[in-house]
Amino acid sequence: MKLHESGVYLEGGTTIIPESVETKALDKAKARKATIAYDILMAHNTSDNDVSLKIKFDKLTSHDITFVGIIQTARASGLKEFPLPYVLTNCHNSLCAVGGTINEDDHMYGLSCAQKYGGIYVPPHQAVIHQYAREMMAGGGKMILGSDSHTRYGALGTLAMGEGGPELVKQLLGQTYDINMPEVVLVYLTGNTAYGVGPQDVALAIIGEVFDKGYVKNKIMEFAGPGVKNLSADFRIGIDVMTTETTCLSSIWQTDEMIREYYEIHNRPAEYKELKPGQLAYYDGAIEIKLDEIEPMMAMPFHPSNTFTIAEVNQNPLDILAKVEEMAKQSLGDSVTFSLRDKVRNGLLHVDQGVIAGCAGGGFESICAAADIMKGKFTGNGIFTLNVYPASTPIYMELIKNGCAAAILESGAIIKTAFCGPCFGAGDTPANNALSIRHSTRNFPNREGSKLGNGQISSVALMDARSIAATAANGGRLTSAADLDIPIGKYKYYFDKKIYENRVFDAYGKADETAELKLGPGIKDWPEMIGLTENLILKVVAEIHDPVTTTDELIPSGETSSYRSNPLGLAEYTLSRRCPDYVGLAKEVRSLEEARRNGNLSVKIKQLFSAINKKFAAAGSDNTGIGSTIFAVKPGDGSAREQAASCQKVLGGWANLSHDYATKRYRSNLINWGMLPFLIEAGELPFQKGDYIFIPGIRKAVAEKHDIIKAYTLREANSEFKLHQDDFSLHRDEFLLRRDEFHIRLGDLTNEERQIILSGCLINFNKL
Repeated sequence: MKLHESGVYLEGGTTIIPESVETKALDKAKARKATIAYDILMAHNTSDNDVSLKIKFDKLTSHDITFVGIIQTARASGLKEFPLPYVLTNCHNSLCAVGGTINEDDHMYGLSCAQKYGGIYVPPHQAVIHQYAREMMAGGGKMILGSDSHTRYGALGTLAMGEGGPELVKQLLGQTYDINMPEVVLVYLTGNTAYGVGPQDVALAIIGEVFDKGYVKNKIMEFAGPGVKNLSADFRIGIDVMTTETTCLSSIWQTDEMIREYYEIHNRPAEYKELKPGQLAYYDGAIEIKLDEIEPMMAMPFHPSNTFTIAEVNQNPLDILAKVEEMAKQSLGDSVTFSLRDKVRNGLLHVDQGVIAGCAGGGFESICAAADIMKGKFTGNGIFTLNVYPASTPIYMELIKNGCAAAILESGAIIKTAFCGPCFGAGDTPANNALSIRHSTRNFPNREGSKLGNGQISSVALMDARSIAATAANGGRLTSAADLDIPIGKYKYYFDKKIYENRVFDAYGKADETAELKLGPGIKDWPEMIGLTENLILKVVAEIHDPVTTTDELIPSGETSSYRSNPLGLAEYTLSRRCPDYVGLAKEVRSLEEARRNGNLSVKIKQLFSAINKKFAAAGSDNTGIGSTIFAVKPGDGSAREQAASCQKVLGGWANLSHDYATKRYRSNLINWGMLPFLIEAGELPFQKGDYIFIPGIRKAVAEKHDIIKAYTLREANSEFKLHQDDFSLHRDEFLLRRDEFHIRLGDLTNEERQIILSGCLINFNKL
């Protein structure tokens, strides 16, 4: 695999020309407009230029962890009906074992919303969100916005993006998705894959190469080259869905007869559109991949980029596992006893569980390949288990008809219904210190069911279904599918559209304003939020120095997902598995703000303003809000779930402080909930947990687009922190205002984003 250090031109779809002195004569501006991505973006852009885009999408999709909050936000903002096709799938909280009736109440709410506002409702177990979108929503040259980070349908010619719920609210209210024209990176494929190599192997190889470098961060990956035609539609889809883990904005592929056939199979031939780069297209970077050099891969805990070939792991398991254990200790400290090296027996790694599931692993071809590998083999009757989740009921039906389901069941494995739970800790949680291998999307710590506060940790390694099946055939001994000599057949897929016709409720364009919403007792409205005050006092209540902080650490997944219809209830879990004292500390700060707004000035509030007034006499309780903030080096990798930000907001959060944000979607979530996405220079940390930060004139700074914003640290005089006479003015039993200022930035914000922050949140913005 080769990453180009500069931009490239692609000529005729087959020749890469690196940017150099010799290419200066080429029309770069024109060539930029020859990418597939540019054409689709401009076809959906409503602004008058190709720099600041205002996108309107063709369709929306959400699942049952996110659609309640989205519709509640839209209702509070004046929603009357869904103006475009909006699909509500029920694939995350499908099981009702946690939280009493909460999950099924959410499903009934979704159905009633589809009836009232004219939506499309997919009942539990019918399909995972992204498989339904592939089968029924995708279209060549179309754009789809989903409230799930793995909203990726580029292999089918659809430019799709996963964002937090507020971005879908904007589309429901006729507003736009505002971004600057993103850079586009070419992913140039040549050759063909070897025996035993599946789409997850190619995807993990890419992620391992680009993630740490930030090579495609917030960019669009455009797949082209002669190797594309050697990959089936299912294979391309399996690679495409994992592009999310590179932190790219979206992905798109050139299309061909293979994709035309996919649409014909799914009874939607008119949705096919031939897409390919122009004769001379310019890209801001390029990744060259020789498919024949890709080997079966394994992403070890605790990130999809922590990649090795399976051959490397088998050759040196103890050293590799020792590195994983050290990584865990650095991130998790002594909160749990964690070990993996004890899983090496006689020099060979043995795993405890296998799972093939969801939008990444539940595809037809991957499960058929696993079935062929498992034929006549047995998982054994020991610790190892294998569970398989087809991504939709139509796929499940075809596996039954062609005999693959029988082969899997005869092996001792279990086939279950379409469900996303294994991907985020709501299904198949391994035992404490167990190691699970999964063809799913993520393997973050705190995601797959771990409860560090209870001393529990589970570990997940990502692999392709083919090597998972090979491992299962050996009773859990890590085995590469490339080491087998078993025929893997090519099965023709027949899509049964009646499965959806008989069960899915589709009322798009048929809103019924007389329909009543079914709000279960666990579904609550968003609490009232105020606009940004003239000045701001922030207390730092969490300080995280991990290289990256995932959304699963900001708001845990798993059983907490049952409370996502109750903003205040879910907020109780914020940072619970990473900073257990966060909620209590944030509530203390929120109580100060509530007292300030009620005119009940406590001693602490008076002391704060006493210190501030020594330099800023005009700052007072009438114009200065008090809120909490967290510091994290790079927060927001992973899920698109808005609750990673909204839970901080309802607990009184007003900002995040970071050196960088891992993804655009997390930063957008902060903004849409009225939280300031502050940036400070890397290596600089002029505050620590427990300090207060005073930001004078913040409202003016936001409104007037100041590049640099001045801030000051306050610290309690009787705190345990060391105080330096040259840095502070000491006052007994009061706060100390640091004499020297430090600088923070907000980065690029659109005019609308500034107004949302000034209003306090998107709901307030839409009420104006």
